Amino acid sequence: MAYSSDILRGHTETVILKILLEKDSYGYEITKRILEDSHGRIDIKDATIYMAFRRMEIDGLICTYWGDGIGGARRRYYSITDKGRKLYAEKLEEWIDIDKILNNLIRK
Repeated sequence: MAYSSDILRGHTETVILKILLEKDSYGYEITKRILEDSHGRIDIKDATIYMAFRRMEIDGLICTYWGDGIGGARRRYYSITDKGRKLYAEKLEEWIDIDKILNNLIRK
């Protein structure tokens, strides 16, 4: 069963930060990673991803740079900042707490 990207509403930036913790990446690769890690059940639209990138860059959570473009078009890479790492850690703690609360409310 596929889910709309609405299921991630409010968590898109946290998911992106998690991916960028592992390595710098570009838009298509991040979108592909979300699709793969969700086993094809969550497909985020490009517009959603790029709007999140814009907000995150303005907020100082990520920074960007252009890749070399060897063998194709140049890619804009995204990198997590120290502020982004701190926010990710806060959001992870929040998620763990909310997960417990929702499981208690829904599974009762």
